[in-house]
Amino acid sequence: MNALAPLTAAPQQKSALRPFHLAFPVKDIAATRKFYGELLGCAEGRSAEHWVDFDFYGHQLVAHLAPEECTIKAYSSVDDHQVPAKHFGVILSIPDWKALAKKLTEAGINFIIEPYVRFEGEVGEQHTMFFLDPSGNALEFKAFANDSAIFAK
Repeated sequence: MNALAPLTAAPQQKSALRPFHLAFPVKDIAATRKFYGELLGCAEGRSAEHWVDFDFYGHQLVAHLAPEECTIKAYSSVDDHQVPAKHFGVILSIPDWKALAKKLTEAGINFIIEPYVRFEGEVGEQHTMFFLDPSGNALEFKAFANDSAIFAK
């Protein structure tokens, strides 16, 4: 295969999913550890003075100290809500999603989009919520009644 050949679409996953890696900017490593480690319950992996790894539901999340990069610049309208165009998160089971929503509500998280059911009664119906970490990074946690609806059209 030619190393410079254009890439085609990603292959369809037929086997077990592999962990995903995401590096993202933060303003403060200590606040990041408290939020991801204590509030969200993510185990900490390797770290150095300016970065820290987290086990984010089986995925490798790496927070890099880069305060100048911590901004939300664009939103997109989805189901009558303004969704941060740049965000990340995890698809949980409905019971785990409900438990997290309760935990975050009790912790006083200021939601961008309060926990609710999006596309109710339609293909792709999902529980969703959006909130910011201490550095202003937007997170979305969602859950489907049936995971086969994740990519349904």
